[in-house]
Amino acid sequence: MKKIIQFAIIAVLAFTFTQDTLAQNQSVLREAERITNDKFKVSVNTPKGAKVYAVKKPNAQMLKAIDQGLTDLFAVSRKNNYRNRLNYSDYSIFIGKADRTKDSQNQYSPDIAVGAAQYAGTDYDQGGFIYAAGMVISNNPMSFLIAEHTKNYNRVADVVRYEGEHLVLYHNDRRKYNETADHSRGGGHPILQ
Repeated sequence: MKKIIQFAIIAVLAFTFTQDTLAQNQSVLREAERITNDKFKVSVNTPKGAKVYAVKKPNAQMLKAIDQGLTDLFAVSRKNNYRNRLNYSDYSIFIGKADRTKDSQNQYSPDIAVGAAQYAGTDYDQGGFIYAAGMVISNNPMSFLIAEHTKNYNRVADVVRYEGEHLVLYHNDRRKYNETADHSRGGGHPILQ
């Protein structure tokens, strides 16, 4: 009887945890869709286990670049003595449609248009919006958004590492996170050296 009660308690806790996780993930999904006006209908994992949600199925190079960015992030995080949340499966990456594919210098730069918010009136302001290579959607669960790429996958790895820096700092060093979370006050990437 004692084992049945223990099993029942474990089952209830697992169900509650699963329901909370599903609700969190649905909230993050809605936020990503609100920001991009995209529908993330594809769900896959990278070879190393990061969760990817995309408008269309990402190719193998894109998935490999995401893993490489996370690998680089984990290495520089450990170098800085950060240990929390350094598993591929901790991360959810949303891949949205690029709102532009070239920057002002006509260089390949798939970016997403997001509301200017704190960047309003700065050099980044493009008339109420800015172009972002990536954007953190949620600190917990750890989720960020990047634009779809068809080439220059090294840029994907860099953007993944850079967006991941914010998440690592949030879970390891809140002081440094608070100092670097908002680039409108200056500073950029890489944050971790």
